[in-house]
This record gives sequence, structure tokens and C-alpha cells, in this order.
Amino acid sequence: MPDPTDPTDPTDASDWTDPSDPCDPIDRIVPTGSNAPAPAAPAAVRDAAAERPLPPEALRGAFRPITEAGADVLHRRCADVTGFGSPELSRLVDDMFFTMHAARGVGLAANQIGVDLRVFVYDCPDDDGIRHIGHVCNPVLDPLPDTAAGAAPAGSAVVRAEGCLSVPGARHELARAARAVVRGSDKDGNPVVVEGTGFFARCLQHETDHLDGTLYTDRLTPDQRARCLADMAENAEAVRAARLTRARLLSR
Repeated sequence: MPDPTDPTDPTDASDWTDPSDPCDPIDRIVPTGSNAPAPAAPAAVRDAAAERPLPPEALRGAFRPITEAGADVLHRRCADVTGFGSPELSRLVDDMFFTMHAARGVGLAANQIGVDLRVFVYDCPDDDGIRHIGHVCNPVLDPLPDTAAGAAPAGSAVVRAEGCLSVPGARHELARAARAVVRGSDKDGNPVVVEGTGFFARCLQHETDHLDGTLYTDRLTPDQRARCLADMAENAEAVRAARLTRARLLSR
């Protein structure tokens, strides 16, 4: 899931920085289409994500190419992690952190670098600007409310522009639950429970979706999905080049 402040992303910056929108996070249902206003990320999210020191995992990691929409590994459920405590799993987590930062992401699932395992990493602010860093193996989301327009209880869903590192150069508005809880294990097999609200809740849902073989574009209408894929086709080359440049800089 992309950082909302990524200056290399050629999509319209107003998706995340609309100055007319103080980002009321409650039940904002907006029209879609090229002339529709997109919900902005809260200022605290933008400020917190703008420049993040690399966590220790990223400092140990290396860049791996990011798998893009259409690759089989992104469109099926990933295999459960069983090799807890192994050097291979630790290396995978480190490389995922580095790759996520090189791509200016706030979350990354293993299948986004072509690895068929149920693990994701995150370095993501919530709507108050609090930074959350960690990883989850074999994540399971607690049941979520129905986010369809008119179906969710007041305050339980947020519509906001969303993107994906595996759909480079595209974003679209999408409803997500305002709060999410993920249960799983860390890389050593210890149980973990991660709770998020606002933007961080969106990240937890987005990354768990990945490991179930679901991209955010799968939750859009066919026309919306087609527009996103067209934007990806137009912008992906520039995004890939920017990621490689940043990876080289971070490796120094």
C-alpha cells in the first residue's frame, strides 16, 4: 500500500492533499469518475509518512522486484507460514521492509515480491500521526462491517483514495472499515494482535486482502477497475524507475 506523500507517484496529488477537505473520516461517500473530488488523507497521516527513518529490519534488508497485477501469485490465497524462527523467514521480513521503503509504501505483502507465504509488513501512521511498525504471519481479520453505501453503521466505514504498490500509478476511492483487528503470529511464532483505526486500519485490511488473493481493484466496479488499469499502463514505467533509484540511494 503506497505512502500518501509519495512525490514520485504520477497520480493526481489532490487524491491525498485536497486543501478544501479537512478529511471528515465518517461515512464519506463520494462520486467516482475523473471530475469527482477524492477524499484527502488527514494532515497527520501526510506529515507522519512524509519522512520516516528506516527501521532496523529495512537496514538489514535488500530490494526485491515488486510483483504487479496479473501475476498468478497475487490472485490466489497464499500458503500458511510454517517455518517460524528460520533464517529464511527473517530474511524475507527484512527484505520486505526494505522493498516497502524503497517503493515508498506503508505496507507490503509477501506475494507482492513473488513469495507465496501469508506474511505482511507495515510501517504506517494512523489518522493521529502515530507510527505503527511490525509484521504479521498468517493474519486473520476480525469480522468487519459491510462497507457498502448505506449498509454500514454510522462511523464504521470510511471512503478514501487507495492505491497499491502492485498497481503502480493508479488510485481510486474505496470504502473500508474505520477500525480493524488482525490476529496472527510474528516470525518466531509468538501470537500477535494488531488493532488499527483510520488509515492504519485501511492498511491492515489492504495487506490481509493481498494474502487472500484480493487486490483493491477487485473491490471496484468493472469500469473503475478498467480506469485503474489504464492509469497503471500509463504510469507504471515511471514508478518502477523511481523505485529502483530510491533503492540504490537507500542501499548506500
